[in-house]
Amino acid sequence: MTRPIKIKINVTKILKEHIYEGKNGKYLNLVAWPNKNGAGQFGDTHFVSQDIPKEARDSGVQAPILGNLTLPEDEAPRQQARPDQRTMPPKQTVNDDGLETDEIPF
Repeated sequence: MTRPIKIKINVTKILKEHIYEGKNGKYLNLVAWPNKNGAGQFGDTHFVSQDIPKEARDSGVQAPILGNLTLPEDEAPRQQARPDQRTMPPKQTVNDDGLETDEIPF
């Protein structure tokens, strides 16, 4: 028996300037990414963000996280660290203050 994939999004976070007009109406592109730490508190397996054009990303616009996606248990991905994540520490750099920092921006 096929079970539905459940998606919940907060429509107030949608960047309306990136909704586009297509042949049969207006469209919103979304992308779902697996949660890094497995299923969330409510069983969500992925987070959903708005997929914005490359030009907008290049100009500094961040795609908003709109919500969550829950795959049925039999379709949920198994959590495995990629080899590069297990063996490679974050690259260390020195910022303008002379302090060491990694390249992760948060």
